This record gives sequence, structure tokens and C-alpha cells, in this order.
Amino acid sequence: MHVKLIKCHGSGNDFLLIDETEISAPLTDDIRKKMALSFCRRDAGLGADGLLFVSESQQADAKMRVFNADGSEASMCGNGLRCVARYVSEKRGKDDLLIETMKANLYARKAEPLLDGIPTFRVEISPVSFDLNKLPMHIDKEVLINEPVKALSEDLSFTAVAVPNPHLIAFVENEGFRSDTQKTLSEYVNGPNDIFPDGVNVSFAKPIGENGLYVRTFERGVGFTNACGTAMSASSLVACLLRLRPFGEMIDVFNNGGKVRCFVQKIEKEGEPAYTIDLIGNATYLYETAVSFDDGHPEQFRIAEKKDFGEQKLYQKLETHAKETVEKALA
Repeated sequence: MHVKLIKCHGSGNDFLLIDETEISAPLTDDIRKKMALSFCRRDAGLGADGLLFVSESQQADAKMRVFNADGSEASMCGNGLRCVARYVSEKRGKDDLLIETMKANLYARKAEPLLDGIPTFRVEISPVSFDLNKLPMHIDKEVLINEPVKALSEDLSFTAVAVPNPHLIAFVENEGFRSDTQKTLSEYVNGPNDIFPDGVNVSFAKPIGENGLYVRTFERGVGFTNACGTAMSASSLVACLLRLRPFGEMIDVFNNGGKVRCFVQKIEKEGEPAYTIDLIGNATYLYETAVSFDDGHPEQFRIAEKKDFGEQKLYQKLETHAKETVEKALA
């Protein structure tokens, strides 16, 4: 089998994008899982946080599926959605798109660059749910908003929300980022446990500057990543709920891989409060290449010559700005 790849990233959260319409034989989920386990290895010549599979859709401009580095499938991926939006936008010659994901069809459109010359896309993060039964999170509550969970921590307060990936968010002070608390907690809730049977993304967050947030995420199925798009979106929503940031204003969200912007609005839906989240950030291409492997055995892949897109140097300016801002805020 011969497969073309584009190595890309959103806020340093990197992926290998695969257009299934250009593959001669259809892929099975077993092959997709094996490809993720093989291609995402950092020591095997490619390396990524996950694979983005793009295919035809009967109800949208394209369909996106996301497989994490451990072979599991994610419901959605905000950083990956921006990369897919760019690919489909350029392929179809359209600036406004609808992308089918596992839980919803989401809009995406080309946006003003975060920094001159950086390809930037604005994507919808939806649906939003605080229902712990659907997350799922097994505690004696229906919702959890800024409350302690003694089984997880004696000191922290948590908010649980799905967007649609499940997220557990705690706002912490600087010492929270310096400790091993997030790593220990994340490994517990993503291992065998009675509270999160399917695991959960865990984010520590802190307001910085006049309109900013810093978010660090341990991503389910991946581990600590440079950024997680749905985590930054969920953290922005929680910041608004806790009145740390206002609804209806752009929030600069800093991460270890750079910066994005989130726009959170509170609306009414069928007489009940509801929320919309837009995630705005880069969709940077690193290189394109192709791999070949015998059918059913992607662990034994061969890599063709890589062609660099030359876009990363420009993104590094934004990355440096973000790093300096975070270091100053956490000093």
C-alpha cells in the first residue's frame, strides 16, 4: 500500500494528515490503528501526536477521523480540525467549510492570521455538555463545576466538561505547574480507575495578562502535548463561567507550543443556557512525503523523500512570543 502524508501542526500539536480518497484500497479501522501505532512513534522516522484521516462525506465538505498515538480514536481534535480545514479549503478552493466529525458537523473557515503569513483557521468546537453521565465521570453528582473531588485531590477544585472530548480542568497557581501533581493525577485517571472508565484529558490553567490564559494539558491517549485544541476551548469556557474572563471577548490562550484565540459566547437554547466556542489558530505544514507498506503490516513501513514546506520558521516567531509570555507569567 502506498500512502501520501502531510506532516502538520496546530500550536505544536503535530499530526500526519492522510487523504483516504487518494488511497487505492479502502482502510479498515484495524489498519488505521496499526498505522497510528507505527507512524506516530518518534523513533521511527515520522512521529506525531496522532493521525488525521480525511475522507468523503455525504453531509459536509469532508469527513475527519482522528487516531491518537496509542491507536485509540478521539471524538474530535480542535488543532487537528484546523489542519484538516486548511487541507480541504485548498483542495476545494473554498474559505468556508463544513467538516463532519464523530459527534457533529462543524464549521471551519479561513481567518485573519495570528501573525502575518501564518495560515490561520477558525473552527467550531461543539457540542458542549456538562452531563457527567455522558462524559462519563462516576461520582455522586450530575455536574461538576469548580468543586473538589476528594478521591482525586485534597487541594484542587475541578470542572468536568465534554466538547465533545471529555476534559477535567483545574485552575492553579504557579506552584501547580512546577509540581508533579498534574502528571500523577493524569496517569491515575487514564489508567484503571472507578471514576473515569474511558479516561479523560486533564488541564491545569491560569489567567495571565489582561485577556490571556495559560493551559497545559495531559491528553488522553497521548500524554503531555504542546497543545490540545479542545482543552484550550474547554478551559476558556470554564474561565468565563468562573468570571475569570468575560464572555463575548477574544481570549488569547497560551500553551507550550504557541498561542491560539478562543471566543466563547453564552446563549439561550430552548430556554436553557448554552455555549458556543470558536477556536482560532495556525494550521502549519511541515513536510510532505509518502510511505509504503505491505497490506496489513504498516509497522514495517518505508518512507519516501520528504519535501519541506518552509513554513515553520515563520511560526517560530509566534512560538517564541508565546514562550516568553508564559515564562514571565510563571516566574
